[in-house]
Amino acid sequence: MSAIELAKETLLSSGLILAIGILTAFVAQKIRVPDVAVFLVVGMAVGPAALGLVDIKADSALNQIILLFGASYILFDGGASLRLEVLKQTWITIVVIATVGVAITAALTGLAAHFILGVPVMVALLLGATIASTDPATLVPIFRQVRIRDRVAQTVMSESAFNDAMGAIITFGILAAATGGGSFSLTSSLVDLLWQSVVGILGGLALGYLAALLIAHERWAFLAEYAPVITLVAVIGAYFAADGFHASGFMAVFVFGIVLGNKDAFGFAMEAGEAQKLDEYVATTAFIMRVFIFILLGAQVDFALMGQHVWGGAAVVAVFMLVARPLTVFLCAAPDRRAKWSFNEMLFMSWTRETGVIPAALAGLLIGMKAPGAHIIASVTFIAVLMTILIQAPTTKWLAGRLGLLEK
Repeated sequence: MSAIELAKETLLSSGLILAIGILTAFVAQKIRVPDVAVFLVVGMAVGPAALGLVDIKADSALNQIILLFGASYILFDGGASLRLEVLKQTWITIVVIATVGVAITAALTGLAAHFILGVPVMVALLLGATIASTDPATLVPIFRQVRIRDRVAQTVMSESAFNDAMGAIITFGILAAATGGGSFSLTSSLVDLLWQSVVGILGGLALGYLAALLIAHERWAFLAEYAPVITLVAVIGAYFAADGFHASGFMAVFVFGIVLGNKDAFGFAMEAGEAQKLDEYVATTAFIMRVFIFILLGAQVDFALMGQHVWGGAAVVAVFMLVARPLTVFLCAAPDRRAKWSFNEMLFMSWTRETGVIPAALAGLLIGMKAPGAHIIASVTFIAVLMTILIQAPTTKWLAGRLGLLEK
C-alpha cells in the first residue's frame, strides 16, 4: 500500500471512530452508564472480528501514539481535578496501595492462576503482576461522570496513576527471573521504584510550575491565550522528560496536572474567560482520547486467543476481583489512622479497580518478547479487561449509591 493510500485509510478510520464515539457517548449518557464500557463494546462490534469497520493493529505506530498520548492526557486531566487538601489526608493509603498493594494483588492472583490454570509458578506470578495495576485511563473518566465522595474518588484515581510503575517493575523483575536473565532483587526494585517516582514527581512539579507561570502569573503570563496549546506541549514534555531519565512518564504528567489544577495554591490565577476556555478544551481533548483508546481497545480484543482459556481465565479474574483486590484494600487502607476509612469506603475501593490500557500494553510486550506463557497471560488479560470494565464500570454509580458515597 502506498503512503497516500495508507494516509487515506488512517484518516477514514479516525473519522469513523470519532463519529461512532459521538453516537456511543450520546447513548451512554441516555442509559446512564460510564461511556468507557459502551465504547469497549462498540469497539468489539466494529473491529475485525465482527463488522470489520475499524482495523488498526495493536502494534502499529498510530495505535501506540494514541495509547501513549491519550493515556497521558487523560492522566493530566485526572490530576487537574484533584485537590491538595484532600490528598494531604489520604497520601499514606495511596502510597501503600500503589506499592505494597500491587505486590499483594499480584501474589494472590498468581497463586489463583497456578492452581486454576495449572501453569508454572513463575508464569502464574507473571500473569498476576501483569494485571495487578489499575488503569487510570478507565478510572479517571468514570469519576468524571459519576460524582463520588471526593476523598474516595481522588484516592482511587491517584492510586491508579502511581501504581503503573510498580506493576511494570514487578512484571519485568519476575520475567528476568523466569527467563534466567537474573534474579528478582528486592533492593534494586525498591531503588528503581524510588527513582521512577521521585524523578517523575520532580519533572511534573517543574513543568507544572513553569506552565502555570506562563499562563497564570500576574506579570509573566504572556502565553495565557495559548493555554490550551501549552497543556499539549507540557503533557508531551513531562512524559518524555521523565522517560528520558528512565522514570515514570505517567507519574510526571499526573503530577503536572495536579500542579496546574491547584495553581491558585501557588499564587497563580487565570482570568475567568481564559480559565473557562482552557477547561472546555481539556474536557473535549480528554473525551476524544477516551473515544479512540477504548474503541480501539475493544476492536483489538483477540477472541480466538481469549477463547483458549475462557473459563479458567474467568475464574482467575473472579478471584482477582472478589478476593485479591478486597484483601489488598483492607490490608493497606485499614491501618491508615490519618484517613480513618469507613467500611463502606473501603468496600467501594475494593470494587473500583478496572483493568485496561496499561495491563493490555504489558501483555502485548510479553508476547513480543516471547516470554514464558505469554499467550496464556495475554488471554487472561483480555478477559480481565472485559470483565472489570463491563461489570465494574456500569455498577459504580449503583454501588456508590447503596453505600452512601454519591455526591449531589
